Amino acid sequence: MIRVMLIDDHPVVRAGLRAVLNSFGDIEVVAEGADGTAEIPAGVDVIVTDIQMPNVDGIEVTRRAVAAGGPPVLILTTYDTQADVVAAVEAGALGYLLKDAPEDELHDAVVKAANRERVLSAQVAGVLAEGLDLVVLRTRSPFQLTPVRARPLLARIRKGQAALVCVNVAVPSPALTLTGTLAQFHGIGRGTGRITGIDFDVRAEGKGYRPASARVTLGAGGERVVDRRKLRLVT
Repeated sequence: MIRVMLIDDHPVVRAGLRAVLNSFGDIEVVAEGADGTAEIPAGVDVIVTDIQMPNVDGIEVTRRAVAAGGPPVLILTTYDTQADVVAAVEAGALGYLLKDAPEDELHDAVVKAANRERVLSAQVAGVLAEGLDLVVLRTRSPFQLTPVRARPLLARIRKGQAALVCVNVAVPSPALTLTGTLAQFHGIGRGTGRITGIDFDVRAEGKGYRPASARVTLGAGGERVVDRRKLRLVT
């Protein structure tokens, strides 16, 4: 059983979250607080806290828990600005989830936090990704990135015309299977001191089409020309 301390300054929200968390067979809310001044009792496995609260906010709760070697912190909030997300991650929060997340995502986030695995929802990952050129989405355990979950992330990435690389992530589709393998880096060993490009070997298998493959370069590559026509048949 995963023992949770719930911190939120709204009693109604706290009661609702308590009911949802206690409805899971492997999670139990054992302590609560209206803000970060609440004492964390011994035996708590995960702290689930809001960010904006009077007196002591969720960021400070996270800092104190990390400094004391306490339980991992999962931020559960309505705030999705880049400043809030970055502040929480820098403070040491292992997870950041929005309150409108589905119940199964909340359950998975608490379990992963208890196992000290970092967890960010696709929406939050999209907040961090905005303005970047290359985004790598990697999970320690296999993750199903459904179209509904992917939409907020892809919307923000497309604004900056960035590339998204998924590692250990599956996008369920009965019509198309797309796999990629890292082939090589560009820029290493040429005195640049930085990676200038990455090659991926991509293979697509579509229902009703012959399998197709191509090498795709992200960033500045070598002299190869990517044959994109092979992939247009199935994408």
